Amino acid sequence: MEKEQLLLQRLDEIGEVLEKKGDVLAIFGLGSVGIETDRIDEYSDLDFFVIVNPGSKQRYIDHVDWLEELYPLAYSFKNCDVGYKIMFEDGIYGEFAIFEESELEGASYTGGRMIWKHASYDNDSILEGKTVIPSNRSTSIDHIVGEALTNLYVGLGRYARGEKLSALRFIEGYAVDGLISVLHLLEPEVDYYPDVFGNERRVEMRFPKFANILGNMLQGYDKIPESAIHMLNYLEDIYPINQRMSSEIHALARHCRK
Repeated sequence: MEKEQLLLQRLDEIGEVLEKKGDVLAIFGLGSVGIETDRIDEYSDLDFFVIVNPGSKQRYIDHVDWLEELYPLAYSFKNCDVGYKIMFEDGIYGEFAIFEESELEGASYTGGRMIWKHASYDNDSILEGKTVIPSNRSTSIDHIVGEALTNLYVGLGRYARGEKLSALRFIEGYAVDGLISVLHLLEPEVDYYPDVFGNERRVEMRFPKFANILGNMLQGYDKIPESAIHMLNYLEDIYPINQRMSSEIHALARHCRK
C-alpha cells in the first residue's frame, strides 16, 4: 500500500477506535493529512487533534492504550502536557494532542480536516484556528540586510576567538533565517504550501532561484568563513551595502581562514 493511502487509512482507523469510546467529540487531521493531502509523500506523518468531553482529557493523555487497540506502538514520547510523538511498529510516525473544545481558543493551528465527529457535534468552526499567528515574513529589506551584516561581523569575530558553534548560529542560522523572511520581496514565490510556523519549510520549491545558491551559505562548522563570504556576496547583489562593513567582514574572514 502506498504511504498516502496508509497514512489516511491509519487516521480513519484511529477515528473508528475513538468513535467507540463514548467521550470523544471529534478528531481532525492537520498539515499533510489535513487540507494539504496533495503534498503527502513517503516522508509524511500523522498530525492530528482529538477533542473530548470535559473531564475526559487526562485519561487519553495518561494512557495511549487506545492507540494500541489499533496497532502496536514501537515508541511514544510525551512531548508536552497535552500530547505525544509516536511511532507505530510499522514505521508510521505521528504527533497528536488532546483538547477539550474550550481549550482550542488558545491553540495555534490552521486548516484542519475532519476525520470523524460525533453525530451530535456540529461545531465545524474548530477546523480553523482562532489564535492569531505572528507573520514569519518581514516587510523591510533594509532591516534584514542590516541584521545580516551585523550577524556576519559578530559571527566571524566569535569564530576568530574559537566560538565556532556560536559563529555557526549567527551566520548560517540567524542571517539565513532573516533572508528567508524577505525572499518574497526579492524573487517571485512559487505557490507551494507556505508554512506559517516555519518559513524554511519547502523553501526549495517556493524560491528555486535562492535555493540554487543557498548551499554556498551553509557550508557547515568547519567552513563558516566561506559561508559568510558567500552570504556577503549575495547581500551585495541585492542591496547597497555599507562598504566599511563589507571591508571589515572580508578582513575578518581572511583572518579566520589563516
